[in-house]
Amino acid sequence: MLSSIFRVALKVSGRVQGVGFRYFTLEAAESVGGITGFVRNEYSDRGVEIYAEGSKADLERFVSSVKEGPALSHISDVSIDWRPIERRQYESFTITD
Repeated sequence: MLSSIFRVALKVSGRVQGVGFRYFTLEAAESVGGITGFVRNEYSDRGVEIYAEGSKADLERFVSSVKEGPALSHISDVSIDWRPIERRQYESFTITD
């Protein structure tokens, strides 16, 4: 049986720190609804790391928003890793450090 819940891990590179990217991502997750997980800065390379869980359709909408980013950002690359999961690991979507 195929899982109806997925986890997507995103690594976003470019000008994504200091431009409100994490808050934009939180708002995108809340706007789509049904998304749990977290977003955090990756200080070693100035990127942003995102783990999100939800239905495939909800996550596709979320990823589409993340790829656009906030107005002051400049995204040079987004790596995406999809995985079906048995159950959610997170209860909400948060910004972490």
